Amino acid sequence: MWYVRPMAAGAIGIVGGTGVYDLDGLTEQQWIEVRSPFGPPSDEVLCGRLGEHRVVFLPRHGRGHRIPPHEINFLANIDVLKRAGATQLVSVSAVGSLRDSLPPGTMVVVDQFIDRTLRRPKTFFGTGLVAHVSLAEPVCARLARALCETGSELGLPVVRGGTYVAMEGPQFSTKAESELHRALGASVIGMTNLPEAKLAREAELCYATVAMVTDFDCWHADHAHVQVTDIIRVLTANSDKARRLLAAAIPRIGAHPAPCPHGCDRALDAAIVTAPAARDPALCAKLDAVAGRVLGPRAS
Repeated sequence: MWYVRPMAAGAIGIVGGTGVYDLDGLTEQQWIEVRSPFGPPSDEVLCGRLGEHRVVFLPRHGRGHRIPPHEINFLANIDVLKRAGATQLVSVSAVGSLRDSLPPGTMVVVDQFIDRTLRRPKTFFGTGLVAHVSLAEPVCARLARALCETGSELGLPVVRGGTYVAMEGPQFSTKAESELHRALGASVIGMTNLPEAKLAREAELCYATVAMVTDFDCWHADHAHVQVTDIIRVLTANSDKARRLLAAAIPRIGAHPAPCPHGCDRALDAAIVTAPAARDPALCAKLDAVAGRVLGPRAS
């Protein structure tokens, strides 16, 4: 089934890895192919319902982990999640730790990002439709608080706050890079949450990251060489924690519909600077899901 026009809003979006979407109590499950004008997304979207709340899930790397971080079509992923009705988006991802205080198994609900990616499209906008959104606070504080409060109630090792540095990959860091990231004040390192967070803000989605620590990055004396086998072992254990957190957090998240008190759902109100008469109709049409609220009928 194809959905070109945006579906009814109000769903809770989840983007993450294999196993994360296998939530206890998720009913009416259906994999749906959602077409995006920005190309193919990582996979179909899993739509379902947890209690009274609609949930839409997208495997970031595709089912079976087919797509490396630097080849993910982030534009299409965010676009199809919004088309599928997501208004709030929880990102679950594996990360390396840059701090002794964040050992493997820790769940960090980050609040800041440093972008060190190099080759990725980072905006939906361009020539013919210029927009500048604020990223001073890139994470929705309400969404982050709901995840942290839920994790605390479940007794999970959740830490609120921290800086995620996004590197290009697919290789892991050199030791010099790892020490540089520590000097920058970063807490964890990963390869996927940017430009994801930037695009989510442009799409007016509330966004928060649950960074699942799988290893110490190579700065650590006892973990000088990151091995994929070690990461997979911890990743498997982390998946169970993530499922428990999401299943319990979704009712809390869903109890707070729009408008977002922090303005995430109104990020484009003062962002578009191109005069209406100078806007590229083709680009406006591509942005019917992302920016249709502010572009109006001409985006359709």
